[in-house]
Amino acid sequence: FPVTISRHIDYELVANPNALRQHVRDHGKPVDVPKATAKLTLLSGTEKQEVELKASGDKLEALGSFKLSPGTKVVAVVSSGGKQATARFVMK
Repeated sequence: FPVTISRHIDYELVANPNALRQHVRDHGKPVDVPKATAKLTLLSGTEKQEVELKASGDKLEALGSFKLSPGTKVVAVVSSGGKQATARFVMK
C-alpha cells in the first residue's frame, strides 16, 4: 500500500492475508505507538471487515485472516493521546 500523509505524519500499511501492519512516522522517524490503536475497515466489493490493530514493537498490528484483493479499499482510524487521524489506502 502507498504511504498516506496526514498532518506531517506518514501512515504506511503493509498487508497480506494473514497480517496487517501499520507503520506510523513523523517526518520519517518512527512514532512511539505503545498506547496507540487503529481500527481498519476493509472494503472489498460488497464485503466489509473491521479489524483492530494493537501496538507491537514500533508498529500497529493484527494477525488473522483478511480478505484482500486488488482494489480493496482500507480506511484506517488511528487513535493516540486522545487524538484521531484517518488514512485511506487502495490495494494494488
